Amino acid sequence: MKDLKLFDAELKFMNIVWDEAPINSTELVKLAQEILGWKKSTTYTVIRKLCKRGILQNENAEVRYLVEREQVQKKESTDHLNKMYNGSLKFFLASFLDKETLTEEEGLELKRIIDEKTTTEE
Repeated sequence: MKDLKLFDAELKFMNIVWDEAPINSTELVKLAQEILGWKKSTTYTVIRKLCKRGILQNENAEVRYLVEREQVQKKESTDHLNKMYNGSLKFFLASFLDKETLTEEEGLELKRIIDEKTTTEE
């Protein structure tokens, strides 16, 4: 199983890759320099590390992702929920909504999502 845990810098880098892939590694170096302020050596080091972890592929100077953004988002969300809220989505939502106000549209959308994902016991 791939290690989907990304450090903040890796996640920022992967956002570039997800948005631009497949991308020539030279072009990726330029984007990482513009967006992240990274040196060429830093970019190639991160590419190499992410390739070893099975997150990226770099063949013939073309970088592709092997892991979808949504996979990482789900893993990060689950880890945060487990760490901060003992795995309870209910506690997370209660805590979040204690400090936030939703628009009517946002509330209706959340209700729709919850209704869609709610199972009834039979």
